[in-house]
Amino acid sequence: MKIVYWSGTGNTEKMAELIKRGIEEAGKEAEMISVSEANVEEVLKEEILILGCSAMGDEVLEEGEFEPFIEEISSKISGKKVALFGSYGWGDGQWMRDWQERMEGNGCIINEEPLIIQNEPDDREEECIEFGKKVANL
Repeated sequence: MKIVYWSGTGNTEKMAELIKRGIEEAGKEAEMISVSEANVEEVLKEEILILGCSAMGDEVLEEGEFEPFIEEISSKISGKKVALFGSYGWGDGQWMRDWQERMEGNGCIINEEPLIIQNEPDDREEECIEFGKKVANL
């Protein structure tokens, strides 16, 4: 499994590391890839797409790297299982609701409620690990 993420302050990256740990504890292999290093064709070979991005600006996806990546895969992901996660500093998580709706509109299957954490995941590490275990068994 590949975890493709973008992280500005390190919080989403830390979530990705914990999710990876959960996937591995569930007996599956996982690889973390920064979105800037992601090969779209390789990512699309995965049975499950695990995507993480923090909220930016007015609760939107990061626009320089992550948004173009999502735009590029959007017409190729119908029928794919997708798990979404990310961190935010303000607001109420609207960016994640918008992102989930967008991915479902592209035909994705989202079986696990997206994981969102305000600021650092330090006090919610176990939740991230459990998310990874659930994703591993989708």
